[in-house]
Amino acid sequence: MAGPAAGNILVLGDSLSSAYQMETERGWVERLRRRLQQQDRPHYVFNASVPGQTTAGGLAMLDGLLARHRPAIVVIELGGNDGLRGFQLDEIRSNLSRIIEGSLARGAKVLLIPVEIPSNYGRAYTEGLREIYRDLAERFGVRKSPFILEGIADKPERMLEDGIHPKPEAQEAMLENVWPSLLPLL
Repeated sequence: MAGPAAGNILVLGDSLSSAYQMETERGWVERLRRRLQQQDRPHYVFNASVPGQTTAGGLAMLDGLLARHRPAIVVIELGGNDGLRGFQLDEIRSNLSRIIEGSLARGAKVLLIPVEIPSNYGRAYTEGLREIYRDLAERFGVRKSPFILEGIADKPERMLEDGIHPKPEAQEAMLENVWPSLLPLL
């Protein structure tokens, strides 16, 4: 089993990272790819984000993605669909733990991007979901970014009509939310 390839970045996410309802080149992951090129950073970004993806789906794909792309960095943006579907918090925590463990075992650095869900799921559930990301980042000693839709989700003009997905114009702000946490891993 070969170790990580220097410069390979794997983004394992859901619709927030897959350029949902827009051209791929407008999404935040493609903007990351372009920024790295503009800064002459020799990194290759592989976007394995799938709309509707859950933590269980990401976990099922993980071994194949790690073997194929040999990432030095794994960016994990999963859990939103689990939360929106009301999955048990213990299940979400377990799946994310296994994704982090699998990535670290292959020698990759990990960036965990927390997700949040609407408050109508109840305070205990929404706060419990937030705690998962804080706890896992601390437990595994991995970096955690701010909520990817920080400063976006609360502005209807930056969101699609569904109120869940950002517009193309918000993608640069999403990258700006992630960039400071990713930069030290590069």
